[in-house]
Amino acid sequence: MIGGGLAGSEAAWQAARAGLSVTLFEMRPVRSTEAHQTDGLAELVCSNSLKTDQPDTPAGQLKAELRALDSLILQAADAARVPAGSALAVDRERFSRAVTEAIEHHPNIRVVREEVTELPKPPAIIATGPLTAPALSEALKGATGETDLYFYDAISPIVAADSVNMSVAFRASRWDRGEDAEGDYLNCPMTDGEYHAFVAALLAARTVEAASFEEKAIYFEGCMPIEVIAARGPETLAHGPMKPVGLTDPRTGRWPYAAVQLRQEDLGRNYYNLVGFQTKLAYPEQERVFRMIPGLEDAEFFRLGAVHRNTYVNAPRCLGPGLMLKERPGVWLAGQVTGVEGYLESTAMGMVAGRNAARHLHGEGPLSPPESSAIGALLRYLSHGDPERYQPMNVNFGLFPPPAVRARKRADRRRAVIERAREEFAAWRSSFPQP
Repeated sequence: MIGGGLAGSEAAWQAARAGLSVTLFEMRPVRSTEAHQTDGLAELVCSNSLKTDQPDTPAGQLKAELRALDSLILQAADAARVPAGSALAVDRERFSRAVTEAIEHHPNIRVVREEVTELPKPPAIIATGPLTAPALSEALKGATGETDLYFYDAISPIVAADSVNMSVAFRASRWDRGEDAEGDYLNCPMTDGEYHAFVAALLAARTVEAASFEEKAIYFEGCMPIEVIAARGPETLAHGPMKPVGLTDPRTGRWPYAAVQLRQEDLGRNYYNLVGFQTKLAYPEQERVFRMIPGLEDAEFFRLGAVHRNTYVNAPRCLGPGLMLKERPGVWLAGQVTGVEGYLESTAMGMVAGRNAARHLHGEGPLSPPESSAIGALLRYLSHGDPERYQPMNVNFGLFPPPAVRARKRADRRRAVIERAREEFAAWRSSFPQP
């Protein structure tokens, strides 16, 4: 097993529970990456949110399926959960520590802190994620024949909670849907004038120059830098990450013109991240521009935003059944390197790869969850996506097959998709024994 991120940790755990002896190679702290800050397994380098936990959504259904399959990552996430309305957000330090301890203490897993620079001999799983080191990335390209298969991801800034001006900011969840009566998010409201002054400053701010390996910026649509979104039009942010809908400013009794939401980072409510504020602005510019946000005039930044390269393969061309490399039988890929996007999507591919490696060595065929399920829909995208336009994808309603009965209302159609996913996944899940 190469890579100790979410997918690699999940894959190692699942393979070990199926009776395999696993050696997990993680290069940190021997070699770090552009985004990691610790040597812990399953470190979250972007948001601390694993998205909504609402059961009637694709992300909620994916979580339900992973829980039903005894996912280590979901167990750790549930144990490290912090308030975030309907979202599953975690205290990232507690989360990583729980995963690290579980992996290191498993009798079938040995952790080796060492960089792997060549494709391993079978049986092996490569789960090096979006920050695959250059040497292994080149080896992977050689095995797949693919070039320029990377995109860019971005990290949101984090501020100290006690540096937020609460005479301006207010606590609320959109439409008051939070579990906390006070609201799980901090909200910084903006007037028309404040918003447009902020956008102008954002667009004029200096960004970090691309490194030589980052010359061709291919951003993932779901994690677009805030300045790139703003460049699409002056009102884009007000209808995107800064939309004020459902947030009533207690000072005015009305929705503001725009609002910046801050999401809790830790159980102690000491730090909050700026939701949707991934950025490639230079560090001094970030502090200057983001302090223009009402309520953040004196913000203390615990972490500033950054952009890093993400590596993935063209899965429809490169991967066969069960995530095995077509050109390297006995070598599986897992996580974001397969072309899924998102923490839980990567975890799901780690689970599939880990279990499929065990099944392969036991003389069994790969797992084939129904395409109507969240995991099955993701696997179908990896195998049947358009190789000419292939790009990373989160789980979403568009990946699921349409429901048999065509309802007129979109809400009814989506409800039917989730209900079918629950039923068919449960039937499939009961058809095979757990490790």
